[in-house]
Amino acid sequence: MTGKDPRDELVDHLPALRAFALSLTRNSAAADDMVQDTVVKAWTNMDKFKRDTNLRAWLFTILRNTYYSSRRKLNREVADVDGAFTGSLSVKPDHDGRMQLADFRKAFETLPDEQREALILVGASGFSYEEAAGMCGVAVGTIKSRANRGRARLAELLQLGENEPMELTDQATMAVVSGSGPVSK
Repeated sequence: MTGKDPRDELVDHLPALRAFALSLTRNSAAADDMVQDTVVKAWTNMDKFKRDTNLRAWLFTILRNTYYSSRRKLNREVADVDGAFTGSLSVKPDHDGRMQLADFRKAFETLPDEQREALILVGASGFSYEEAAGMCGVAVGTIKSRANRGRARLAELLQLGENEPMELTDQATMAVVSGSGPVSK
């Protein structure tokens, strides 16, 4: 027994730990991170170290276990090089949706009454073209035409490209623009 505090001896083992980590990872940045993780784990679990045992072996065991844990974790992770998966998980800030909804409302209010009516009935309220035509007392083709012209004008006013998605928080508004009925929860 050396009588020396194991915490004081940690620094003496850093070069050997780094060399071992480098041999495992073959990447100096990853090796440095692993050594740091090892030191943190050792420091926080120093009460579990038995003073009469080999500190270097204990540290190497922690480093090795850290390495293999990280490898197992990497095997479970999904590569998302282009960010498509991550993009599907992200949430837009609420203020973006409110601003887009305000823009939509302004644009919607500029439409002629007949187009607004058709979009509300067919899009937001979920009525079929036939039902909307019956309510308005016009032919089905007239309702279809009004709804399509209204959607086209909204897309123009909101400066949406042909295949550009409309990202709003209000599902009824989305139904008006997309031509599908309202989305039920």
